[in-house]
Amino acid sequence: MTEPASHAGTASARESLAPHGPRAESVPMATATQAGLLSCHACEAVWPLRLDGQPCPRCQARLHRRKPDSLAYCWAFLLAAIALYGPANLLPIMVTGTLLGEQYNTIIGGVIYLWRDGSYLVAGVVFIASVVIPLFKLGALLFLLISVQCRMKRWAAERTRLYRMVEVVGRWSMVDVFVVALLSSLVRMGSLATVRPEAGVAAFGAVVILTMLASHHFDPRLIWDSLADNHEHKD
Repeated sequence: MTEPASHAGTASARESLAPHGPRAESVPMATATQAGLLSCHACEAVWPLRLDGQPCPRCQARLHRRKPDSLAYCWAFLLAAIALYGPANLLPIMVTGTLLGEQYNTIIGGVIYLWRDGSYLVAGVVFIASVVIPLFKLGALLFLLISVQCRMKRWAAERTRLYRMVEVVGRWSMVDVFVVALLSSLVRMGSLATVRPEAGVAAFGAVVILTMLASHHFDPRLIWDSLADNHEHKD
């Protein structure tokens, strides 16, 4: 059975392959593919490139040089998220019922109400988590996809960091859904008011899940492929 590279060997191989210095992107580099290697996405063992498409000998996960159909899946999930972003903000996320009647609240309407009520911190948190972060994720993924498909050769390191930021902030996008669920459970303990979720919550939750799926299927190694191809042509 083929044995994976040792940790020391893997580290030294990565160091020899990785460029150094502030202008690393402009320095010709040897990629893992050019070195005849690929890594398992599950256990991170390094194997010969000839095992591409076969089960990992260590953990049995399928080995791939790049995520299969990465761009197609990412575009599909991202476009679906963009299509649902409008309804998520325009449709009410919850209805509050009192003895005086019912009030429908959208995300922005809820932020405005919290701000006018003096809950500035809560309003800021809801606005950032429900408006700023989803917009940032949609814009960042759109930029990353276009830059990869256009074979953009600049700012590869910065685009990789941007992708990591998308991965980190994604978990904070569900604050609105948690707030509605918490309010519904708390208010139902009383008898003078009711809170029930509306279609906006489903649309917003779908946006969050779709952007998470889009970022999961995006392969950041594609960012560096065009740069490696450029160096090959120069050579």
